Amino acid sequence: MRDPEQRTVLITGATSGLGRALAHRVASSGSRVLVHGRDAERAELVRAELAAGPEHAAVVADFAELRQVGQLADAVRRCTDRLDVLVNNAGIGSGPPGAGRELSADGVELRFAVNYLAGYHLTRLLRPLLVASAPARVINVASAGQHPIDFDDPMLSHDYLGSRAYAQSKLAQIMFTFDLAALLRDSGVTVNAVHPATYMNTAMVREAGVSPVSTVAEGVEAVLHLVADPGLDEITGSYFHGTRACRALEQAYDEQARARLRELSDKLVEQAPS
Repeated sequence: MRDPEQRTVLITGATSGLGRALAHRVASSGSRVLVHGRDAERAELVRAELAAGPEHAAVVADFAELRQVGQLADAVRRCTDRLDVLVNNAGIGSGPPGAGRELSADGVELRFAVNYLAGYHLTRLLRPLLVASAPARVINVASAGQHPIDFDDPMLSHDYLGSRAYAQSKLAQIMFTFDLAALLRDSGVTVNAVHPATYMNTAMVREAGVSPVSTVAEGVEAVLHLVADPGLDEITGSYFHGTRACRALEQAYDEQARARLRELSDKLVEQAPS
């Protein structure tokens, strides 16, 4: 990896919680940070808070709409000619207890859309920039809460549970991590996933009615490990629990299941209004 002062790092979901704290840590090392949020005012506020140094930037998109994800990729390419690290952190939790099923603007189950599909689409759009910037890294902020995808009902039209929707979207992130790592293995771009910490003290956890057991600072350390540790220069296609390499749910290692997820994801992206 380049020295921190030479890095440009895009952090999605950087206006609150883990993303916001991570943006501050990355900026304090001297890196340029591209702060993503769905609200322009909040994104600009975080950008203005960051440590002085390189010219940080705020970029805006609602991940519940793939058209806006495409616009975000365009905005990133306009504001930088190099992307050293992409942190796919934006996401939503399982929702309050008893909450019902929701759909994105594109008609996709909302947690699948925001937590997984938006990052899938954004990373593919930015892949040429990442490769051109190599050595580069992609970090997918996933979770130890994982559930197998039922490809007969991937949008959970029946027997919906918010916790299952969340856990399914997080496993999809890890499956994508393994696929993309294999695709980019000789490109100089590494791709890894991480469960940063269990039930961090964030609005997402509190909304679910869960008592926090970890701090946001613990989560930041785990993600920063993947962003900046020089010992991980050659590590790709791995899932980390905190800072320790770990094994994900078995479906993540099923090549046929990953192929079905790719096919589904590409179909959903192609069907979305441009």
